[in-house]
Amino acid sequence: MHRISIEIARDTPVAEQAVEIVERKGTGHPDYICDSVMDRISVALSREYISRFGVVLHHNIDKGLLIAGQVDKVFGGGRVLKPMELIIGDRATFRAGKKTVSVDEISIRETHGWFRENLPHVDPCKDLRVRVVLQPGSVELEDIFDRKGKIKVANDTSAAVGYAPLTDTEKAVFETERFINSAAFKLRFPWSGEDVKVMGIRRDRELDVTVACPFLTGSVKNEKGYFQKKGEVYTAIKSFLSSLPFSSVSLNFNTLDIKGRGVNGVYLTLLGTSAEDADSGQVGRGNRVNGVISLNRPMGTEAAAGKNPVSHVGKIYTVLTHRMANELYERIEGIKEVYVWLLSQIGSPVDEPKHVYVKIMPGKRFNRRGIKKDVSFIIDEFLAGIDAFTGELSRGEHPVC
Repeated sequence: MHRISIEIARDTPVAEQAVEIVERKGTGHPDYICDSVMDRISVALSREYISRFGVVLHHNIDKGLLIAGQVDKVFGGGRVLKPMELIIGDRATFRAGKKTVSVDEISIRETHGWFRENLPHVDPCKDLRVRVVLQPGSVELEDIFDRKGKIKVANDTSAAVGYAPLTDTEKAVFETERFINSAAFKLRFPWSGEDVKVMGIRRDRELDVTVACPFLTGSVKNEKGYFQKKGEVYTAIKSFLSSLPFSSVSLNFNTLDIKGRGVNGVYLTLLGTSAEDADSGQVGRGNRVNGVISLNRPMGTEAAAGKNPVSHVGKIYTVLTHRMANELYERIEGIKEVYVWLLSQIGSPVDEPKHVYVKIMPGKRFNRRGIKKDVSFIIDEFLAGIDAFTGELSRGEHPVC
């Protein structure tokens, strides 16, 4: 049975600290692409396994690498010289009994589907090479899936941490990227690419935001046109930021730009992503499962994207700790900030973590009386429902980036 430790701490909540730094990598960022595609493949394989065998079989699609290609960019257009290459790696179940599973075919199909749906300027059949290097798993880890019982045992000794609530800075950074990559924004500014990166630093109640967003070469005829479009986009983002709850907000946009250097001095993209020629991507280097990279927060070392949803605690606990923290924050009055850590032990059922550690920063209305009972009740609720939760994970109902 798991053990719960509860600490009532007098630490300064992140929202009240003097400085806070938060980052988000957007849809077209190579790291985001890797996380999203690998998790989509995991969901598709889970669906196939359940359809054919009634259960999710062993797989971990969490070793993805997107290798940048090469393009020739000019005002008004350009061409692909060398396609991007996506390497899909780690382990999957290719056969169960006499039935085989088309793992490679599913992986390629889901990859192409993701690119078509999210990066409209990429033709995945021409601009991308997909190399599937998945292999069967080890006998020890595959045996986990042959053992009886609905609840699988943990396939690793690992730990995860989640927290609540999001600060205003975390919300601002997340929402800014979502705004720039929204359908409405793309309709208004069709020349803006999807590879958006937002970095925010809050000093007391002053927010400073740096945004990078490339413009599509096909829509930019010359340098003058680029800077005109840049001014329009800057104004739109600045207006969006002005509604946020800070004493002041400053915006820095495409700060590498230098007038007079032509194509070399502006941020252009042929396909909408820097993976076309500038930046490679890798699973686990992108956003945490709550959508941001918050440097003031504790973070686990596991990449949730692509891991199997029924036994890999790197996925299960990473998502679950954030959900637990949110529930504690919502249901227990007077909490300013709360953190939840879950520690697994390989071979133990995933609904029986080795240890649960809850750290609470109390507010004015916080009542210590009965707090252990209240916290334990909520934690136990989640652990009792872990079978349903892993089912939700297998269907992709909880985003991981």
